[in-house]
Amino acid sequence: MIYFTKMQGLGNDFIVIDNIEGNVCLSTEEIRQLSDRRFGIGFDQLLMVESATTKDVDFRYVIFNADGTEASQCGNGARCIALYVRKKNLTDKNRITVETNSRELVLNINSDDSVRVAMGEPKFTPEEIPFISNDIDAVSGYIPLHYSVEGFQIGALSIGNPHAVISVNDLNLFDVESTASKLQNSNHFPKGVNVGFMQILNKKEIRLRVIERGVGETLACGSGACAAVIYAQRLGLLQGKVKVHLNGGDADVEYGLDEVYLTGPAEFVYEGSINLRSGVS
Repeated sequence: MIYFTKMQGLGNDFIVIDNIEGNVCLSTEEIRQLSDRRFGIGFDQLLMVESATTKDVDFRYVIFNADGTEASQCGNGARCIALYVRKKNLTDKNRITVETNSRELVLNINSDDSVRVAMGEPKFTPEEIPFISNDIDAVSGYIPLHYSVEGFQIGALSIGNPHAVISVNDLNLFDVESTASKLQNSNHFPKGVNVGFMQILNKKEIRLRVIERGVGETLACGSGACAAVIYAQRLGLLQGKVKVHLNGGDADVEYGLDEVYLTGPAEFVYEGSINLRSGVS
């Protein structure tokens, strides 16, 4: 029997499992079964809280996509993790450090239970994303960022996971599904890519839709929000703290001095348990 907590951050939904003891081990197929919205629980990602392996880190934060593949970063999930470990009395801290398979994150719980996540330093070099292209146009200094791929102008970067950002004039008129599919099925991103479509409203606001690798379109993508703001700020199109309007709600992103911060809400939905052979209870 597996005990879980259903949570969501701006409509990006998760199940969270306490695996501090290390006795929960799910196969790729089992995760896929659990993620099914008709025959399972339904979620965008499965999040596990585990014991940290690094000194001075509070927890290990493990992320699985709905298709069973492991992910390296999820900003909305990180906010849920922060409130989860507090509610479950796994910590009494308001400042929590977690490790993922790519980096460490610092989670700060605010007085209104919103969470500010220090997402770490973005990476721009093709090897670090990873990204393969013969078209390298360095927009800012020596760091590649802006590319032409499959006929589209994109910003390519990693914020713990790979992102391609496309600026569009009107999200309502742009075919995000087929464009994302072309990029995700190309040979340019060997570990897959989250594709974000950004409409700039003014210097302080954008609209954003994200097609995530291993999931599809979600109502919100925290790392995608960060990637879009970083890209647009480096092009001089945004400045300061930026409000990102996602289909599931709004998040705030701050970028400067090679550090990016994501602030937004997280909410508990329900508690449950499941036996993979018999269903949810």
